[in-house]
Amino acid sequence: MEELIAQVNDGDTTHHSRPNVGWIEVIAGSMFSGKSEELIRRLRRAKIARQKVQVFKPDIDSRFSQDHIVSHSEMRHESANIRSAEEVLAKVEADTEVVGIDEGQFFDNDLVDVATQLAGRGVRVIIAGLDQDYTGKPWEPMPQLLAIAEYITAGKLFATHL
Repeated sequence: MEELIAQVNDGDTTHHSRPNVGWIEVIAGSMFSGKSEELIRRLRRAKIARQKVQVFKPDIDSRFSQDHIVSHSEMRHESANIRSAEEVLAKVEADTEVVGIDEGQFFDNDLVDVATQLAGRGVRVIIAGLDQDYTGKPWEPMPQLLAIAEYITAGKLFATHL
């Protein structure tokens, strides 16, 4: 993997530590695979590092809480409800360093553009969601996000499939 990073970045393996360089991380998998739990774990680590974190979930996901993302193991993290991916851009504050989005599969393909814009502004974007529906067919926009996460990070794999 180090060789791949060096080839893609012409030997510069520190591309992710420069200011204003963001990236996209995708946590994808089936139901009950621990996606929300992994998202919450990463968000907590960012807060421990004293980074400003904002978290969003789709308005239709009110299963466990209106104002938190909640894992099946009852881990929770405060979040804001949004109706569309475009609403994330309007709500992300200028000094936010990490944006978390749960249940990414419930958004339209605009989520890909929103995540790319945020990463371009230097934000670490972490998105969790189902990558397939109950029939095993890809559930957009997650496959697109998996593809762009690898591309945006220029060879450094942040896409996690559970």
